[in-house]
Amino acid sequence: MVNTAHDTAHDTARPAPAASPWSAVGVSAFDELVYQAILHQPDADTAGWALLTGAAPARVRASCDRLLTLGLLQPPDSLGGIRAVDPRVAIRALIRRRETESELLAATAEEMSTVYEAGLLREEPSRLVEVVSGEGANAARLEELYARAEHEVCVFDTPPYLAPLTPQLDLQADLLDRGIVCRTVYAATALEDPDVLFHAWRMVGLGEQARVLPAVPVKLLVVDGRRAMVPLTASGTGGYCAAVVRHSGVTEALQKLFDLAWQQATPLGQPVGEGELAEGERTLIRLLAAGMKDEAVARHLGVSLRTLRRRVSELQERLGAASRFQLGVRATQLGWV
Repeated sequence: MVNTAHDTAHDTARPAPAASPWSAVGVSAFDELVYQAILHQPDADTAGWALLTGAAPARVRASCDRLLTLGLLQPPDSLGGIRAVDPRVAIRALIRRRETESELLAATAEEMSTVYEAGLLREEPSRLVEVVSGEGANAARLEELYARAEHEVCVFDTPPYLAPLTPQLDLQADLLDRGIVCRTVYAATALEDPDVLFHAWRMVGLGEQARVLPAVPVKLLVVDGRRAMVPLTASGTGGYCAAVVRHSGVTEALQKLFDLAWQQATPLGQPVGEGELAEGERTLIRLLAAGMKDEAVARHLGVSLRTLRRRVSELQERLGAASRFQLGVRATQLGWV
């Protein structure tokens, strides 16, 4: 009795079997079994395949009808009964059919989403703003906003960061793969974090247009100028709360705020005249152009403040710049930033 209970508990804890790849093209486990029986015994009939599968003939006949509909079997003709279609041909046809259905479903989703938003706009104005609480819910809404982007995504990036950067960066990389324009204005304080700086350069390498300001007013995401997400609160205890704003005067104002900041920001990217600079000098120029403080630049480069300031003085002398401001202007003129 004890052994039976133990076995039952063991079975309960056993993970569920992985789904068959056939399910992706609409073939059930039993239909797959029947199809395999037909492949192995092509000269048999319904009764023979029923013996192979251990199922009733009526159930096998119903399965054959479904396989005929899916194009995996050929209907009987004057030369014989049911025959299997070459799996390479039949399965590829099924995959193409599923791809077409998926594309139609995606198009339908876009049409239904337009109706959904129109319905919301006919409601009271308070429906234009949705308050989302909790990091999980905010991550889900962020993913949804990225998925709906059609033309452009604009971002203000500034600390604090309450979650790992990787998920959002993966979403942004996917946008660039889809041909969506991505513009980001980073706060210089954000780029003082080596991880953030590394990921910023990675995104620039993937095609992101990036600029830097000493500070940005707030974290912000604006999608196609029609939808926006802005935090309302942020705390280290998981009490994260944000507002998702639908197309309205508010989203238009937020887009204008971003565009104004973009015009005033300094480009962040690879210098085009790299051949004239050593690797360390290229890095130093980029960090200075990002507006980072000396302490942060020195920490990033792994040198002392004294060494950093000596290198900056050498660059100023090399370019004939009397100040750091003139150094930045001259470096820009030379295409180094």
